[in-house]
Amino acid sequence: MQSRFRSDRRLTARMGLTMFLLGLLYVAFVGALIVLLKSWVLVVVIVAGMLVAQYWFSDRVALYAMRGRIVEREEYPGLHGVIDRLCAVADMPKPVVAVSDMDMPNAFATGRNPDHAVVCVTTGLLRRLEPAELEGVLAHELSHVAHKDVAVITIASFLGVLAGLMVRFAFYSSLFRGRKDQNTVAVFAAVMGVSAAVYALSFLLIRALSRYRELAADRAAALLTGRPSALASALTKVTGDIARIPMRDLRTAQAFNAFYFTPALGSGSDLSRLLSTHPSLEQRLEQLGRISAELGEAATPGKTG
Repeated sequence: MQSRFRSDRRLTARMGLTMFLLGLLYVAFVGALIVLLKSWVLVVVIVAGMLVAQYWFSDRVALYAMRGRIVEREEYPGLHGVIDRLCAVADMPKPVVAVSDMDMPNAFATGRNPDHAVVCVTTGLLRRLEPAELEGVLAHELSHVAHKDVAVITIASFLGVLAGLMVRFAFYSSLFRGRKDQNTVAVFAAVMGVSAAVYALSFLLIRALSRYRELAADRAAALLTGRPSALASALTKVTGDIARIPMRDLRTAQAFNAFYFTPALGSGSDLSRLLSTHPSLEQRLEQLGRISAELGEAATPGKTG
């Protein structure tokens, strides 16, 4: 079913290109695994098993890692009410609603498709935001589900996970046991080189897609709610509050930055911001300011365009 969230052809094209390029990297990476394990059957079983597990259980893993739990309407009627209204306006299935008992204000969406999606907010977010601001954040997360970019990011991030596991496996494999001849050293160097290259390329591809998809979600949410200023207010408030949280309290959350409404970055994380999964706050606010001006111009009597 097609939702009423504004479609974004550039986002769709970027997702398609990212998946194609990552597919080429998968082929190269599987080839390296075959060289390392010397068994294509074992490689296929491992890679396919991990990919299927991440695709089907990514929502449960994310909820578990962020201490989220599914909540019913009786426990959080206001939260369910906002999501009900937004889903009705967007004409999309209602996702599972979850809450994470964390002071860090944030939200994320996960799931393999709109019929199997979860939207989770932290208690810190619920305490800090006004109703209109919360509506903007939830519309942002629902747009990720409607655009299906959550599933693409989930699959894309799998390659980085696999690359990391491969490096770890190499250190404990037979390459490091027994006599190390020149062939062994050459194979190890080749495997590690491919792993590093694949991880670096997948990292850059995911960052490029992730930054654009956040701008697309902001734009879609602002147009759906008709209140870009409320979303801008939520962005400013959440980003400022996260910057004041000690880095030691953010480290666990940073593994899921690609899924968050705004990344879990401390005030002193200049390098992290450079490599962030999200565009800068200034970019996001500038876009919302333009949308606000456009909506205001369209609503002014006598205007033509």
